Amino acid sequence: MRSLSNYRQEWFSNIRGDVLSGIVVALALIPEAVGFSVIAGVDPKVGLFASVAIACVTAITGGRPAMISAATASTAVLMGPLVRDHGIQYLFAATILMGLLQICAGLLKLGRLMRFVSRSVMTGFVNSLAILIFIAQLPELIHVQKATYLLIAIALAVIYLFPRITKAVPSPLVAIVVVTLVTLGFGIHVKTVADLGEMPTALPPFAFPQVPWTLDTLRIIFPYSIALAAVGLLESLLTAQIVDDLTDTASNKSRECMGQGAGNIVSALFGGMGGCAMIGQSVINVTSGGRGRLSTFIAGAFLLVLLLVLDDILRIVPVAALVAVMIMVSIGTFSWKSILDLKRHPGTSSIVMLATVATVLATQDLSKGVVVGVLLSGIFFAGKVARLFSVAKHDDAMTGIVTYTVEGQIFFASAESFIAAFDFANAGKKVIIDVSGAHLWDITAVGALDKVVIKFRRAGVDIDVLGFNKASADMVDRFALHDKDERQAASVSLH
Repeated sequence: MRSLSNYRQEWFSNIRGDVLSGIVVALALIPEAVGFSVIAGVDPKVGLFASVAIACVTAITGGRPAMISAATASTAVLMGPLVRDHGIQYLFAATILMGLLQICAGLLKLGRLMRFVSRSVMTGFVNSLAILIFIAQLPELIHVQKATYLLIAIALAVIYLFPRITKAVPSPLVAIVVVTLVTLGFGIHVKTVADLGEMPTALPPFAFPQVPWTLDTLRIIFPYSIALAAVGLLESLLTAQIVDDLTDTASNKSRECMGQGAGNIVSALFGGMGGCAMIGQSVINVTSGGRGRLSTFIAGAFLLVLLLVLDDILRIVPVAALVAVMIMVSIGTFSWKSILDLKRHPGTSSIVMLATVATVLATQDLSKGVVVGVLLSGIFFAGKVARLFSVAKHDDAMTGIVTYTVEGQIFFASAESFIAAFDFANAGKKVIIDVSGAHLWDITAVGALDKVVIKFRRAGVDIDVLGFNKASADMVDRFALHDKDERQAASVSLH
């Protein structure tokens, strides 16, 4: 009963809002899909049908309701060399393998790795994506007719002012209708959707890729497939997290991995390219009122209707209206608060955020920016934790016993400081190391303890190490050399 209740909640709890937001997203997908097809070196219909298939399938199989998945720039840039060197059929084969790898990632629950992405990396990802979305609109803003700027201004005015009148209809949809009517009513000749490229006129046939099913083919497509799968999952999981935050709801990341895989496989079987989640369109969907799976399905289904049934209407929609929608997305996506936070947040957090943005803008690759951000976060975190330890020395002159009390985390980043904290020259007769307030995390920590104990023993000092917690004791039992030496010596003496 609970699963049926969840099913109804995810599909039918917000029918009106989901339908209207899905229509807006479908319109916004068109210039993106066409542009990404050009980047990949394929016909516009390949990107358009991919957007239809991926959106509809992930609506059913994905783990994040209201998230939009379709053909994307981050995957398109990886496809160009494969299409150029081997042809489009190899792209379809690589996309199927990409989907299979993503399904495997879901089964292995790799979506849990998202917990290692810090908030600073997320902010950098969002900000860089907002900038990329705006940069992608520049070709439609430079060296164009003056009327284009007027139409964009009208569309933006409608987008931001119409909600003050009513929120019953998404303002981006109203803006697209208004700008289209203005161009028709005043006879303004500007670039329209028809100028973006040849639109499809019929459904694509279901077909397996026409490639030799041999090891040679696998050698060709596997490097591309694994790169596409990794980039696609990374962007999808980050987008899912952002939609989680926007809607204050949770998502199933492992199911999302499998849903993305299923969407890409179906896309390839119907002549489409691979794709992943799109943060820009997902933000449009959520801000337009979309909350359920129906919004994602409507986006894909209505796009298909636009392409095959309402193509005459679609062709006359001014590109300026769609550019205005994407500018709104860019403005809404950017975390303006993060600029003020640069002064208030710790310096390391700001560096991680700025490094993520800089890397993405320099490489035009979101995945590389995220990798840099995660690595920097890990380095800064390790450095911070390494400083959270101390060694206190207590010298008992009466007994000649020197006690070292260790507190904090001992691991690869703090191991050298741990060793340096001991005075081997003035050791006394006996040394006690109390580690009851410390934790040994790795073999580097155990190795550091080995060095300390062995140095004291070579100086002729009697030494005891006391207070291991269970986890630390297990590490020492398995990897400590000084402990093994003691056991071996005891074994020899018994024999």
